[in-house]
Amino acid sequence: MAIGDLTAVDGTDLYYVDVGAYDVQGYGSVYILDADRPAVVDTGLGTNVDRLLDAIGEVGIDSLDAILTTHIHLDHAGGAGFLAEEFPDATVYVHDIGVRHLVDPSRLVAGTKAAVGDQWQYYVDPKPVPEERIESVDGGDEIDLGDRSVDVIHAPGHAPHQVVFHDRGDGVLFSGDAGGIRPEGADDLFPTSPPVNFDLEACLADAETIAERNPAYICFGHFGHAAFSPDLMAEYEDVLTGWVDRVREKRAELDDDEAVIEYFAETAETVEPWGERKSRAENRLNVKGVLGYLDEQD
Repeated sequence: MAIGDLTAVDGTDLYYVDVGAYDVQGYGSVYILDADRPAVVDTGLGTNVDRLLDAIGEVGIDSLDAILTTHIHLDHAGGAGFLAEEFPDATVYVHDIGVRHLVDPSRLVAGTKAAVGDQWQYYVDPKPVPEERIESVDGGDEIDLGDRSVDVIHAPGHAPHQVVFHDRGDGVLFSGDAGGIRPEGADDLFPTSPPVNFDLEACLADAETIAERNPAYICFGHFGHAAFSPDLMAEYEDVLTGWVDRVREKRAELDDDEAVIEYFAETAETVEPWGERKSRAENRLNVKGVLGYLDEQD
């Protein structure tokens, strides 16, 4: 899958496009659902919205009815305002906690800049979404797309405003960041534990919830979809637990949080297609989130 490519998920009405987030092949996966009420799931950073618009046209969709956001982190919802402007009849669906941040993204932008540092060069300031265009959702809700309903499941471990969406008709679950990250070609799942709201116990509960749903496919927030097995989420639980233990042990050894962050950045295994730069940046961000979680535990 190359940047700009459109991929179909076999046996479904689902497609996804690589919008080229961070200039990393595969990292920005935006899903397009060719339903009676056409929808997208997540929107990418917003920096390459033209790629998404081209893909929507390639699928044969003239107008969107629904923009579903798994959570408001800008690599998932940064393009929501751009899409809402392009498709004036579309409703933006987001967890209740995230509504105010789509209406006024200023605090979200400030927090993102503090978290990602020099990676901000790959972002663009998001456009506000008019409040009347937003419908808040929470766990237990259903979104009617005409020929199907999509279940909303609250998954707050990665962030309190995160939900996952389950299209039972096609057997597809959109996991946002609740199911981890599997770079294209990698055998292993990688943790995602960014600041400021990472919560290990809640993440483990989210993984169990996804396993209980047992969809045919899991659609990761990054690097596309995969055939699903509950064993995948058992693997992710082990990955997360082991990751937090490693950071906890290194903090006890070094007794200096900046030194801990730099240790994991400098020793990061280079994962393709991330490359060295993005691999280090991912580790740096994820360590910050774990350190914040450990502070909360103390």
